[in-house]
Amino acid sequence: EAVMQTTQNELGQSTCIGIGADPVGGLSFVDVLKLFDQDSSTDGVVLIGEIGGSAEESVAEFLRKQKYRKPIVAYIAGEYAPLDKRMGHAGAIQQVGVGTAANKKELLERAGVLVAKTPMDIGQTMITAIQ
Repeated sequence: EAVMQTTQNELGQSTCIGIGADPVGGLSFVDVLKLFDQDSSTDGVVLIGEIGGSAEESVAEFLRKQKYRKPIVAYIAGEYAPLDKRMGHAGAIQQVGVGTAANKKELLERAGVLVAKTPMDIGQTMITAIQ
C-alpha cells in the first residue's frame, strides 16, 4: 500500500526495506533511518510500524535526541486491536500503556513525524511532509 500510495502521488521509492518484527532482528528502524539520512536518493522516509514491541518508541527517542534531515511519515497498524490479545505473531500484542498504537503515534508526532491516519493516507501525508 505504501509503495502504491507513493507511486500514485508521483513520489516513487529509492529503497524499500522490510525489517520484520521478530524478537531477534537484524536492522532496527533507527539503523535504517541512519542509512536513509546519508542516502542522496532518499528525499523522505515512510515508516510502517505496528502494535507491540518498542521499535517505534526507539525511533521517537532517536529523533528527539538528534536532528534528522529528511521528513518522516509513519503509519502504525493495529489501532483497533483488542488489548492483551496476540495478533498474528508473538510481537503483535499491546498491553495497557505498552506497545499501543496510540502511544506510538503520540511519541512519533512529538518527535516531528507526520502520522498517516490510514494506509491510504500515506502518499498525501508524504506530500505534506516534503513541502
